[in-house]
Amino acid sequence: MPRPYVVVNLAMSADGKLSTRERRQVKISGKEDFSRVDLLKAESDAVMVGIGTVLADDPSLTVKSPDLIAARRARGLPDHPVRVVVDCRARTPPGASILRKGPGVRVVACCRDADRERCRALSESAHIIRAGEGKVDLEALLTDLYGIGIRRLVVEGGGRLIGALFALGLVDEYITFIGNMVIGGDEAPTPADGPGAVREEKFVRLSLSSVERMDQGILLRWLVEKKAPE
Repeated sequence: MPRPYVVVNLAMSADGKLSTRERRQVKISGKEDFSRVDLLKAESDAVMVGIGTVLADDPSLTVKSPDLIAARRARGLPDHPVRVVVDCRARTPPGASILRKGPGVRVVACCRDADRERCRALSESAHIIRAGEGKVDLEALLTDLYGIGIRRLVVEGGGRLIGALFALGLVDEYITFIGNMVIGGDEAPTPADGPGAVREEKFVRLSLSSVERMDQGILLRWLVEKKAPE
């Protein structure tokens, strides 16, 4: 089934952590990388995060630069990309920034067995997609997003969502800023959390596209090597 081109974009510490073990947001990159991410969002149709990121960081996922917003308008696009939350149990707070800040379309992806009343409340400010039971069916979700016109999707967290997308072969490009700090901690989140691969043949293989010094760190761009059909 057709799906959007999926770009995973994140910032991590030199030891591969997204934040502290308390899931507290950490400023890892600087102004140059913030501008790069703003441009990446402005050039995309949608930006997606998991519910853990919403609850921990309360992101708006809006485009910040007035010039980039003006450029989107000139192309006949809304100010901001569609904002998507993967939220099996419909736990997104109705007052979350992702639902309230800036105009535009929001999508909350819930499981079919999610609480109906919470889904109804969220439907007042977001389009609800129901996919999967017990966990969101990410393949079905991406097919649905493609159906509403999403061709380029940026995923910004968290680690479990990204890990699941990699495991399902749903990532096309992986961009990571590596900052000049060590966070540490066995329980601190990493870019691809979850059960992970057990056997080497299940590893996701990457092809390095570019390396760039940025702020006080380094930006790596990778393309995901596609496996031949079995």
